[in-house]
Amino acid sequence: MSLDLIIRGGTLYDGNGGAPFRADIGVSEGRVVELGIIPAGAARELDADGLAVVPGFVDLHTHYDGQATWDEELAPSIDHGVTTAVMGSCGVGFAPVRPTDHARLIELMEGVEDIPGTALHEGLDWRWTDVASYMEAVDRVPHTMDLLCQVPHDVLRYYVMGERAAAGLDSTEQDREQMRALLREALEAGAVGFSTGRTDNHRTARGAYTPASEASATELVALGSAFAGRDRGVLQAVSDFDMNRSYARFDAEFDLLEGMARAAGRPLSISTMQRDMAPGQWKQILGRVERATAAGLPMRVQVASRPIGVLLGLQASFHPFMGFPSYKAICTLPLAERVAILRRPEVKARLLSEQSEPIAGDGSAIPRMADDFLAALPLLSMRLFLLGQEPCYEPDLETAIGARAIAAGQHPLEAVYEAMLQDEGRALLYFPLFNYTDGNLDAVRTMLTHHLALPGLGDGGAHVGTICDASMGTWALQWWGRDRPTGRIPVARLVQQLSADVADFLGLRDRGRIGLGLRADLNVVDLERLAVGAPQLQADLPAGGRRLLQPARGYLATVVRGEVVRQEGEDTGARPGRVVRV
Repeated sequence: MSLDLIIRGGTLYDGNGGAPFRADIGVSEGRVVELGIIPAGAARELDADGLAVVPGFVDLHTHYDGQATWDEELAPSIDHGVTTAVMGSCGVGFAPVRPTDHARLIELMEGVEDIPGTALHEGLDWRWTDVASYMEAVDRVPHTMDLLCQVPHDVLRYYVMGERAAAGLDSTEQDREQMRALLREALEAGAVGFSTGRTDNHRTARGAYTPASEASATELVALGSAFAGRDRGVLQAVSDFDMNRSYARFDAEFDLLEGMARAAGRPLSISTMQRDMAPGQWKQILGRVERATAAGLPMRVQVASRPIGVLLGLQASFHPFMGFPSYKAICTLPLAERVAILRRPEVKARLLSEQSEPIAGDGSAIPRMADDFLAALPLLSMRLFLLGQEPCYEPDLETAIGARAIAAGQHPLEAVYEAMLQDEGRALLYFPLFNYTDGNLDAVRTMLTHHLALPGLGDGGAHVGTICDASMGTWALQWWGRDRPTGRIPVARLVQQLSADVADFLGLRDRGRIGLGLRADLNVVDLERLAVGAPQLQADLPAGGRRLLQPARGYLATVVRGEVVRQEGEDTGARPGRVVRV
């Protein structure tokens, strides 16, 4: 057989979780057709001697819904070995849509996922109305990786209920039947599933609660019933389980999600993390998921491999002094000029004597969080770290900016100010928002190693100026597989989670493993050199929008459908990615 590609001499982690083994891989027409010693040649060969070869990673939780309509590369995910990504997470997206609702959906995505509205307004061409035509529009753009689409709950509500959805009103029986029919139609067109967002922290750009956050059990059951009789498709939910209102409401909220899953008869994944306000809630979620699964209702937990943290800095969406009058007076100046002014002793003294003015005039999510953060900054500086050029996502609390300041007899605010000006104002400060209640990642390890866990929550394409977590897969291999002093997780198991486990959950039987007849979605990796770099700000979104991208070291090649799309970290120009219809 004529081969298009041979990867020679690599150590294969095949995605099944077993011991690695040495073999050549022969690829023809996008699939693995030979494994072992391959004497014949091929049109192209990659030398993997001394390197690992792993399946391409499947990312369960991204927000490329807008970006995928104009961007071919889909960074940063492609830089971290992702070869298949799922969009439409958290109940937000861009289809189905009425022409009168374009701005409304942009406000929703901007508020919930911190994607600049100006970039979305310029980048989206809205050549679709329903989910089927949206998938066709995305598929017309050549991509480095494959994409799958979920149907977002908030968008369905807007489409059917209009202003009533924006006002938070309950759906009528007629509304529910129309939403159910639209969801069923999308599933028949190849959408991979349905997502809903039920957290008080998600707001539109105007500060309003998201349309689906208070949807009734009756509505969720009706939507779940759209899956009836289908042997494919999944559900996704993010919820804070009403922790801001009453801990006693946890079981009632979980019952609601369980009822939706029962009506669907399909697997449900639930975002799971350690929250400071309810530090034991993740254990409750695991307990309920275990009981549901034991009773025959398939559920999984989506978990992160590190803290879900906010990045602060002069170039980021948020930093600790953005509400101070002296900073607001210079905030529109170029970075270098701002840094020069802020380094003046008299400016520093004046600013640090001021009080922050409220930022959240419209109640929107990022400014609202900023006001809360600024109000408690001296205390929160005890968990605020300088990220540096070699990011550490499990830092010792003694290295926090506030802790070091107190040890040196310095006020924490002054130390934060000075840290922010490092690297000519490009320094990023890291605040672990979730998963760091105990000052370590022991709880994360428990979640990550649970038999019902799926890696997720990287939010590729979202929170572009505050979070840069699409690198979680790379960091999991680096930290949990190699560098953590204690409690390391076998690399073979981590690879299995990042590839086969997610592919199996989604019902993708043609990928996630290295095997004869399977898709040639592969990564050639130097595990000893593998690492994430410092996030860097780039102004490459439409309308000059800025985003943080985090580079990776150690990926020698990424192969999608048998074509090398990345080599030594550089784009090759190959675009084999398509929209996958299940």
